[in-house]
Amino acid sequence: MTTAPPTPPDTDPAAFVAALRRLKAWSGLSYRSLERRAADAGHALPYSTAATMLGRDRLPRAELVAAFAAACGLRGAEAEAWVDARTRIACGPVPAGAAAVRHAPSRRRTLLGVAALLTALLGGALASGVLTEDENVTETRTAHGATETR
Repeated sequence: MTTAPPTPPDTDPAAFVAALRRLKAWSGLSYRSLERRAADAGHALPYSTAATMLGRDRLPRAELVAAFAAACGLRGAEAEAWVDARTRIACGPVPAGAAAVRHAPSRRRTLLGVAALLTALLGGALASGVLTEDENVTETRTAHGATETR
């Protein structure tokens, strides 16, 4: 591995998987070796899954790409570049001039949250007896054996 590893394309799934094949070739490792190295790096990458992943032209899951990159010997920014490229392909192109839009919670959602919080607080207060009156309840028995509560 004296040359630099291949870089991930972010054009389409087929090109991405082809680049993953080049990455495997660059590493010089067998599928079994990739499985062991992925496990050493804290990932799960069964050899059969890696072989299947490289035999298709579909975009693999992000966690498989991370495991594969780590198994091939990539670390840090190099490994992240592969996962980022996969994400860009999966999400599609970002329109030019599109800014990240953050949506505030809707008014109804906010009111529902407040209502749920109040319900929980009142329920807890009632269950603990904070909002109930302490009355001395006395029972007396009548001459006929009935119980009378006052």
